[in-house]
Amino acid sequence: MPVTDPLSVAQALHRRRSIRAFTDRPVDPAVLKQIFATAQRAPSGGNLQPWQATIVTGERWQAVKDAVAARLALGRDGHEPEYDIYPKGLTEPWEARRFGVGEGLYAALGIPREDKAGRIAQFMDNYRGFGAPVMLFLHCSRIMGPPQWSDMGMWLQSVMLLLVEEGLASCPQECWAMYGATIRRTLGLDDGQILFTGLAIGYADADAAVNQWAVPRAGLDEVIDWQGF
Repeated sequence: MPVTDPLSVAQALHRRRSIRAFTDRPVDPAVLKQIFATAQRAPSGGNLQPWQATIVTGERWQAVKDAVAARLALGRDGHEPEYDIYPKGLTEPWEARRFGVGEGLYAALGIPREDKAGRIAQFMDNYRGFGAPVMLFLHCSRIMGPPQWSDMGMWLQSVMLLLVEEGLASCPQECWAMYGATIRRTLGLDDGQILFTGLAIGYADADAAVNQWAVPRAGLDEVIDWQGF
């Protein structure tokens, strides 16, 4: 159910988190349509509005999962990366943040480092959208550059906050870009489109341990340099 009282922007930001366990409760498409209509107010350089999204549920969503599962079975030979999700040669402090969030996730689930099978199983759940009944695939024309990718990020953040306002949850998943060609074929997108990310959408499983873990954030002194104040 939607929240009773509208949230402030600050409240929505604090409530938003990447949910990794969803219930199977269906999502009202009318609610999604209103969210996307409102998200069209997101800013973009030159008003290009470069974002394009394909939303799937039911059989179409299952078709994507099945197609990607076939690629997953091939191991590294099945990879079709659209771009480098993380920079090559990642240095500090970013490498520590990336490593730390992974270890924190597995610790919350009680999966120790030596439990390789358990960690792989948890990772594979990415490609089931963590059980979300709806998946949004965000893509754009290949002629777009870094400024337009920034625009897509602002649109995506707008969508995620609006979902929170409606009592819904989400999880942005760039991992789908590892199988971009397969997803494009399954969705009927031409090669002129590049897949940016997926966004799992649904209702959070409030009892799941993975949804209780608080993801750390860097302090202001690490990211803000005040000058002239």
